[in-house]
Order: sequence, then C-alpha cells, then structure tokens
Amino acid sequence: MSDLPTSRSTQLTQGAAQPQTKAIVASYGLLGLPLAFVALPVYVHLPHVYAQQYGVPLAALGGVLLLSRSVDAVVDPWLGRWGDQIYRHSWQAVWLAAVLLALTVALGFAALFFPPAAALSAPQLLVWVGGALTLSHLAYSGLGILHQAWAARQGGGALAQSRWVAWREGFALVGVLLASALPALWGWGLTTALLVLMLGLGLFGWRRTAMQVMSLPVQSHSAESEAASLWQPWKHAGFRRLLMVFMLNGLASAVPATLVLFFVQDRLQAPPAMEPLFLGLYFAAGALSFPLWLKVIDRLGLLRSWALGMGLSVLAFVSVIGLGAGDTTGFLLVCAVSGMALGADLTVPGALLNQLIDRCGERGRTDGAFMGWWNLATKLNLAMAAGLSLPLLSLWGYAPGQQDADVVLALGLAYGLLPCVLKLMAALALYLCLMRTPDLILGPEAMAHPSA
Repeated sequence: MSDLPTSRSTQLTQGAAQPQTKAIVASYGLLGLPLAFVALPVYVHLPHVYAQQYGVPLAALGGVLLLSRSVDAVVDPWLGRWGDQIYRHSWQAVWLAAVLLALTVALGFAALFFPPAAALSAPQLLVWVGGALTLSHLAYSGLGILHQAWAARQGGGALAQSRWVAWREGFALVGVLLASALPALWGWGLTTALLVLMLGLGLFGWRRTAMQVMSLPVQSHSAESEAASLWQPWKHAGFRRLLMVFMLNGLASAVPATLVLFFVQDRLQAPPAMEPLFLGLYFAAGALSFPLWLKVIDRLGLLRSWALGMGLSVLAFVSVIGLGAGDTTGFLLVCAVSGMALGADLTVPGALLNQLIDRCGERGRTDGAFMGWWNLATKLNLAMAAGLSLPLLSLWGYAPGQQDADVVLALGLAYGLLPCVLKLMAALALYLCLMRTPDLILGPEAMAHPSA
C-alpha cells in the first residue's frame, strides 16, 4: 500500500472542510439530472428508434452500439487523467471544458435522434449513428468525471462526502424517471429542448457552488508524476479492495436490472402497462431514501451502512423466488424495498472512494484518475451482468415468451437467487477487505469513529 503520512491526510481533510447547506449541495448535484437524463434514451430508446423508424438492421446496429460503448468504457481512465490535468490548470479551465462538453452532449443527442435519414443510405446512417454516439459517450463521460472529481476534491469527512454524492445521485434518479416517460409523452423535440435547458441549469448550479466553496490550492506536479497519474490508483491497496467490493455489489445489482422485463413478462405475466409502474417505484424509492441513508451514515458510518443496504437488498430479492403469475402486489413491495437498498448503493461507495482519495493523499492530485477507473468498473459491471445472466438462462432452457413451469423457475432463480448470492459475496468481501481494516480507507476517522 502506498499512503502519505497520517498527518498529511488529516491536514487535507481539515483544510477543505466547508459549511454545507442544502442549497449548496443541491446546486452542485443538479447536473446529475441531465447527465442521467441523456444516458437512458441513448442506452434504451436509441436501438428501437433506428430499427423501427429508419429500418437499420438489428445485427449491424448492435455491432455499432457495442463498438461505441466499448470505446467509451476503455477511454474512461484516460479521460480521468485529462480531468486531473485540467484541474491543475485552473477552475476557469474546468468550467470552460465543462461547457464545451455539455454543448457536445446536447449536439450529439440531437444528431442521434434527428439524423438526416432521407439523405443517407443505410450504411451511411450506421456511420452517422456510430460517430454521433461515440462523440456523445465521450463528452458525457468526460463531463461526468469532471463533476464527480470536483466533489472528491472538497474533502470534509464521511458525512460531508455522502451529502455531495447523495444529492448528485438523487438528481440522477429523477433524471432517469423523467427520461423514461417524457419521450413517449412529449416526443423527441421537447425532450431534447428540456435536456439543453437542464444542462444549462446544472452547469450554472455547479458554478454557483464552486464560487461559494473554496477548494484546496492546486499543487504542482512533475512531468513524471503526471505521466504516472493514470495508474496511480492501483498503487493503493485500499482502492484495489474497495473496487473489488464495488464490482461484486454492482454486478449483484446489474443482474436483476438486465432480467427485470423478462421476469415481469414471463414469470409474473403482468400486463405491459404495469412495467413503468414497477420501474418508477424502484427509482422513486431510491431517490426518496437518500435523506434516510444520510441519517444512517451519520449514526453507523459508511461501512456499516453499506452492509445494511446489502442486507436489505438480499431480503428483497430472496422473496422474489416465491412470486408467481399475478403476484404484482408482492413485486411492487420488492421494488420498493430494493429501491431503498439502491439508495445505499448509490451513496456509500462514492463517498468511500472520495474518503479513500483523501486517505491516500491524492486529493487535488489524481482525483480524475480514480474516477475514470471507477466509471470503467461501473460500465464493466453492466456488460458482465448481461454476459453472465443471459447465457446462464439460455443454458437452463429459457427463451423469451416461454412460460413452462421449469423454465419460469429458472428465470426466478436467475432474477432472485443469483443476485442474493452475489450480494452475500460482496458483503463477505466488504467485511474481510474493508471492515476489518477500516483505517485503510478512512484513516484516523476510523479510530475516532469506530462505527465508520
């Protein structure tokens, strides 16, 4: 493990502690709304639009989407390193980069959903969507990393970091809810206009917060340290351990997200009109649970709060195994409880990462590199969930639309039991890797606050 002396870490934490009001943290977190708002249509609606409206072959479209998303995921660590370089220059440089990236996100979104289809052949349309999608992905990822890194640079301790993360992720869940409903209600024209408006409001909210909260002075760096910053996070044992727990836990959450519509349609046999209700309740419960989790974190600390969230998730998904056709009320309860557990998953890991950056003495140095690898892990979880759960279901004989008893049982086990196993593995890793040595991430605070 590579750490700075304790006195250095303590000095950094105390030096950046800032008074937080709801208005300040909400102004910062508002940008999370349009960032989530733009992500959901690009991942969910885009394939349907190009296949149905423009007649693009699904196989070719799938290949373009996979290639674009692979490029986006792989470059995240380099975007993080670039973000560190921008932060070393000045806040004005960060602000200018954020504005340019937001404009690129908006233009890419408009290009994707308003292509010049009449003037392009099918192969040219594939090139168009591939280019616009890759540009949008890179701009979205770069802006998200800059935004996340800013909160990490503020320090302030576990509760302070939890507030930054909770407000950002809370607004993100609101963005997901809006993005899931508005395209069907308003159409893509008004949806795009709202995205542009929210990007502008989010940027100015972040700027307002940055003008009110004084960050640490930028430290000077040698060329050698800048060149090594990309791999700096991996030198710290705490980061490697935290990332392992984060990926196990994230995979446990991504598996049911991949299978939920199959489960609703073939296991519950619920009417299609109820699908938005299930998803909406899940995300709404997550958003509404953030104030509760902040109180739990203040009382129990970050690590125990995360363990509690994992236990709540297991409690929700183990009950799924007993649900059958028509059990929509029971599944609504599952959505509400698992949504509450989602609040912990979205708040605690990000706050722990920010605490770890402090503990390692990397705040104001390589925050972006940490965020880049973290985002890569997040995207890898989504890919791994599909790569694990879908072949496993196929091996068990399931195909969409089948409702035979044995096949439906396999679907229930994959949707309910597999996430429980992964969550329990994540909880065990949390205990062995982090809770037994909390000072590895939390530093002196772990000794002063044993429940951290």
